[in-house]
Amino acid sequence: MEPLIQHQWNISEIEAINLQKMLAKKVIKEDQFAKISYVAGVDVAYCKHSDNIVAAIVILEADSLHVVESVAVQDTVVFPYVPGLFSFRELPPIVKAFRQLKTPPQLIVCDGQGIAHPRRFGLASHLGVLFDIPTIGCGKTRLVGEFQEPELKRGSHSLLIDDGEVIGGVLRTQDNIKPIFVSIGHRISLTTACAWILKLSPKFRLPETTRQADQLVNKILGNN
Repeated sequence: MEPLIQHQWNISEIEAINLQKMLAKKVIKEDQFAKISYVAGVDVAYCKHSDNIVAAIVILEADSLHVVESVAVQDTVVFPYVPGLFSFRELPPIVKAFRQLKTPPQLIVCDGQGIAHPRRFGLASHLGVLFDIPTIGCGKTRLVGEFQEPELKRGSHSLLIDDGEVIGGVLRTQDNIKPIFVSIGHRISLTTACAWILKLSPKFRLPETTRQADQLVNKILGNN
């Protein structure tokens, strides 16, 4: 798989912010997809003692949630640590991993934010726009916005709001556990995104896409 939009990664902070603002205009916030047979989980982890980074993609069969393919890429970080610009650190190895995939997904779930971002263009939106594929941001923590705690039952949710704008959902995927933060990445509505995250989280707090990708990057880092 090759991204439909190409741009430089090793750029200045100001250039990166301006690029985010420009590409954010391309985000589609409604459902634009046909049948979803395969869902990708994407995760990134950093080596503690070096500038190395590991990106993993795990492809799950959408109905059974069985893993059908996994790819991992090790790379070197080239962009500095700047809050709100993580995609410029993490997407280069993710893009390299997508180039190795043999099973194209119809939906991508990212361990990070979509439009729940100061410039409405987190990693999930960035990835979705580059490949023009439906994406969902699914974060363990909130980056921006305010919300009311949802009820304690699985499936309960509340809205994540920033400056009067709905930027995501706060979703309880299991009874009596911390909620997760779901946002539109690209070509999907918030309602559909939350429904998919709930479907992908039958037993645990995090969706299987994130769990499987996280296990893969940690396994590789454990061998370094």
